[in-house]
Amino acid sequence: SKETTELFNKIIEKEGRLDVCIANAGNYPKKSIPLWNIDDNRWNETVSTNLSLTFNTSREFLKHVSKTKKGSLVLVGSTAGIYGEAGYSDYAAAKGAITSGLLKTLKNEAAQIGNGVRINAVAPGWTATQKKIDEGLNQNHVDRVVSTMALKKLATPEDVANTIVILASDSLSGHTTGQVVEIAGGMEGRLITGIK
Repeated sequence: SKETTELFNKIIEKEGRLDVCIANAGNYPKKSIPLWNIDDNRWNETVSTNLSLTFNTSREFLKHVSKTKKGSLVLVGSTAGIYGEAGYSDYAAAKGAITSGLLKTLKNEAAQIGNGVRINAVAPGWTATQKKIDEGLNQNHVDRVVSTMALKKLATPEDVANTIVILASDSLSGHTTGQVVEIAGGMEGRLITGIK
């Protein structure tokens, strides 16, 4: 989009170049709704604010690194895109597309630029963000969430950020591309819960 292009141009003008980009677009719908009741507006809004924003960010960054021949892009997906999430098929579909088809394709396209360009992704699980804490954490819900996790705790924003830094770093992850790192305490699935 025009706004994305303008933002990248400003950053590159100020800094000279851009070596690392985190495509962290995310909008989790407020209401749990089964697929058959999701209207076009909700579907389009969710796909636009997750998948399309990630596409815009990735495109602008890769345009730049196609000239500099060096760069690391980290896409932010979600465990919803890996394990599914009842009531949020739109979100799960958008995030799943980011960590599967988009990631694998960009990894291969980046390799055509050169060995200095890497694309990876993270898939955070339930994370205790300040917003969630402010809204109040429901202990029953937390217990259900951690039930399929080896580590019986929610992630912190720092857990997610630290993994992103490792993946973005050429010195720490210089031979890693096309990978998805789940930051979800060893989650092996979800309890299938109702959406009513």
